[in-house]
Amino acid sequence: MKFDSPLFDRIRVKPGLDRRARPETAPCDYPGCESKASHRAPKGRGHEQEYWQFCLDHVREYNHSYNFFKGMSDDAVARYQKDAITGHRPTWKMGMGKQPGAGTEAFGKTADPFGVFHAFGSGRSRAKPKPEAETRVVRNAERKALETLGLEFGATLADIKARFKALVKRHHPDANGGDRSSEDRLREIIQAYNYLKSVGIR
Repeated sequence: MKFDSPLFDRIRVKPGLDRRARPETAPCDYPGCESKASHRAPKGRGHEQEYWQFCLDHVREYNHSYNFFKGMSDDAVARYQKDAITGHRPTWKMGMGKQPGAGTEAFGKTADPFGVFHAFGSGRSRAKPKPEAETRVVRNAERKALETLGLEFGATLADIKARFKALVKRHHPDANGGDRSSEDRLREIIQAYNYLKSVGIR
């Protein structure tokens, strides 16, 4: 068996020679040059994704004299550099009603180009109704006192009194045969009731 055979070389972990077919290299695009092109260089602004094919010497010469902003005024260069910060995409200030260049789509609406949400009405997201604003300032101590009595915000003074009476009857030692195990709970209920009376709930 020949160890230098191309068939044996295919199963080597590291083949000795690279026998893959290579495409023929194009000639250099520099006028009068007959060398093989080994490097590519961009054609410039307005010709994105287009490249010259140069040999090493001529690509160095081309890169040395290349100027992307050639033919642009100083103001145009400054505008271009400012737009480059956002990738040349349109921007707008926070809270604006409409996005520049967005057609008739207003800020806050959801575009539905495929009609996915058509069955649910319009393609915009429906905002949840805002809860009614509280007419007076509610402190955390008041909320805690209501929770102690097992009541929700908005309870009237009559609700608080009725709840207080029911809880006192349940936790008072006289109603429990002299058992004082719920005395701390009774103290919390009384403090919560007195606080709620003092804040002027009607």
